[in-house]
Amino acid sequence: MQTEHTNARLESLDALRGFDMFFITGGATLLVAIAALFPDSAAWQAVAKNMEHVPWDGLLHHDTIFPLFLFIAGISFPFSLQKQIEKGKSSTSIYLKILRRGLLLVLLGMIYGGLLKFEFATQRWPSVLGRIGLAWMFAAFIFTATGKRLWPKVAVIPVILIGYWLVSAFVHAPGVDPSIDPLTREGNIACYIDRTLLGPHCYRPDYDPEGILSTVPAIATALLGMLTGVFVQRSRPTWRTAFTLFVAGLVLALLGVAWNIVYPINKALWSSSFVLAVAGYSLIMFALFYYIIDVLGWRKWDLYFKVIGMNSILIYMIPKFIDFRFLSHSLFDGVYSLLPEQYYAVAETVGYMTVLWLFMYFMYRQRIFLKV
Repeated sequence: MQTEHTNARLESLDALRGFDMFFITGGATLLVAIAALFPDSAAWQAVAKNMEHVPWDGLLHHDTIFPLFLFIAGISFPFSLQKQIEKGKSSTSIYLKILRRGLLLVLLGMIYGGLLKFEFATQRWPSVLGRIGLAWMFAAFIFTATGKRLWPKVAVIPVILIGYWLVSAFVHAPGVDPSIDPLTREGNIACYIDRTLLGPHCYRPDYDPEGILSTVPAIATALLGMLTGVFVQRSRPTWRTAFTLFVAGLVLALLGVAWNIVYPINKALWSSSFVLAVAGYSLIMFALFYYIIDVLGWRKWDLYFKVIGMNSILIYMIPKFIDFRFLSHSLFDGVYSLLPEQYYAVAETVGYMTVLWLFMYFMYRQRIFLKV
């Protein structure tokens, strides 16, 4: 991943990716455990509340983790594409690499969901990694096919978002009472498609949060990330670049909040207002990390996040196959036993995260990265 001017790795992306993964590798659990120590603190209880998903409409911090990761994957692509072009890769090989990466992520998502158990009757086909793979893949196809022209890349985003809004808001699920709101689980066409085509393979009985139709607006999330990558690629690492990213993020977030009035922000449906709101959040976070790390050059503090962020697929997959919680208890049970009961949950989570991070640090030091 290189810039035109510095020819150096964009470290802020690795750190931001690691910050994002922190919450799903124990960070959220840790914050909830700490909040439990302060039951009368409104601030800590608000933090704990934000470590969960909203039931349907709305937005909490935990709802931003998934789209931020996809947005970051989008930012990386223009750098990767430029590198392939400079190496003289043919269009065919570039498209095949995009296809291979997208389908491999789908496969890894199915493995994460239990594919190797061979319980095909109830195997969940959609997944977080599957959505990332498909949304990124189709966005990368669009980005590559439009060449150096910027306007088609930009134009396709409102087409996707407005088109998905019209379908979601005005097309009722067949066989459902027309008086039922089409933006509910019962009345929504995306939920209907999931429960009809996926059936027992859905994550929930009535819909899948990584379902079929709702993957379409996720393509716009990846494309917005790719456009961000183009901007950074063509800019010097200055405070003006960071400020422009911040302002653009603020504008997108406000547009998402404004659209929320008539089209609720909803992660499960990946609503168009959700796309804009979380893209705004993602841009603001990237602007902060970019300014601190790549503009100011303050890098010593980000090792914890960088170790995670540079091996994000591995740290997501590996706890499925290695019991790090068992390892942490084997190492730290004596320490846990010395602590007052109210601190046990905090200590246990810290122990788990420490063992997991040390494993990832070993991989980092050995330069072993799971590349997809």
